Amino acid sequence: MSQDLLNSFQEAYSNLELFPLMERNEMERFRVEYGDDLIADLNQLVEDSPNGDGKIVFTGHRGCGKSTLLAEFSRQIQDKYFVVLFSIADKIEMSAVNHINILFAIAVNLMTEAEARKVDIPQSTKEALYKWFATRTRTEETNLQAEASIGFDLLKLISSKLKADASVRDEIKQEFERKLSDLVARINEIAALIQAATKQNVLVIIDDLDKLDLGRVNEIYRDNIKALCQPNFQIIYTIPIAVLRETFISTIIATETNDQVVAMPVLKIFDKGKNRFPNAQPRPEATKILGEVLQKRIPSELIAAETAEKIVIYSGGVLRELIRISKECCRICLRTIRRNPSAEVIIDDKILLQAINKIRNDFSIRLGKTDIDILQSVYEQFMPNDPKQAEFLDLLHGLYVLEYRTDETWYDVHPIIIESLRRQGAINVK
Repeated sequence: MSQDLLNSFQEAYSNLELFPLMERNEMERFRVEYGDDLIADLNQLVEDSPNGDGKIVFTGHRGCGKSTLLAEFSRQIQDKYFVVLFSIADKIEMSAVNHINILFAIAVNLMTEAEARKVDIPQSTKEALYKWFATRTRTEETNLQAEASIGFDLLKLISSKLKADASVRDEIKQEFERKLSDLVARINEIAALIQAATKQNVLVIIDDLDKLDLGRVNEIYRDNIKALCQPNFQIIYTIPIAVLRETFISTIIATETNDQVVAMPVLKIFDKGKNRFPNAQPRPEATKILGEVLQKRIPSELIAAETAEKIVIYSGGVLRELIRISKECCRICLRTIRRNPSAEVIIDDKILLQAINKIRNDFSIRLGKTDIDILQSVYEQFMPNDPKQAEFLDLLHGLYVLEYRTDETWYDVHPIIIESLRRQGAINVK
């Protein structure tokens, strides 16, 4: 076995695991210049918030790079604001997320970040806040004293209960459903203490709300957006792109946020309709960005240049799909090296075909007749017959359909699925 080759592919595979990019060292190694206009949009909304309490909704396809961009945005403004960035997936079981435990998680993370940065809050005030948290999470004071004696971080204990203990979450929900104003008042008190001590305005950024099931997202934003907008400091919430296709919800969100909705588009590989023609050439600005993403993670000697361009095209312009395809290619290469140690292995078109077939099968097994009919309409018209149809929104949420924005909004079928539709006779491919 060529140990050097194996090690090289293992390193490339490890590099592909680093997505999204959240840590500073990861950013320095792998981030490409992309989304600066969106960072400018977010910065303007934050900086120019009239009362310093604006709420922003950040949306886009899953995997289009929102998490990396939010991490970079928070890094850029951290000297001017007390920024608290967290993933809701790290704090609460995703199937149990609701507006109340989102707000409770904001309170916990504000205090956690204040402790981490050694914000000067009077000891008596901190003890009162800790007692309040402990009571709501059923953390007995005797336990607290015992844990504290061995240096245990109280807030981590409370965070773990919020994530893992369903009964604690239920009790928090039952208590604050009746008196939500008490929870909001406590959040505002913590934020005010931080602002007074640091002389910085608070900005909370909550990532991964866009990864919730559409039904749960609808419930959170349709029925409780007013509650999420009550804290008197700035918050950025994430939301799936599919939710904003529902008129009632999008109207409520626009109203409650004063139209502060920022959408991160998918990179447009082809102009509308151009990929329907033989020998169509992708847009060089898009291939340059995504090609650079690959170059930073996979050494050029491990991948054929023409294959790298095909991976970019198959991604549909979605960063996560680019990473997904590349990871599958690396897995195939690693298996091949172990089975045939003397083989000269490189990610070429043959390896890519195996990866695409595997991913296409993963996509296709979930498709029903209604789904195929919708995908056929999207392929032929660049628009579904009914953009509000629940099945279409599920396909959009699941990346079967991709949304593109130019001077108009249009849709296309994920490039990997087109072959499945062709084989089933649903579309004619030139």
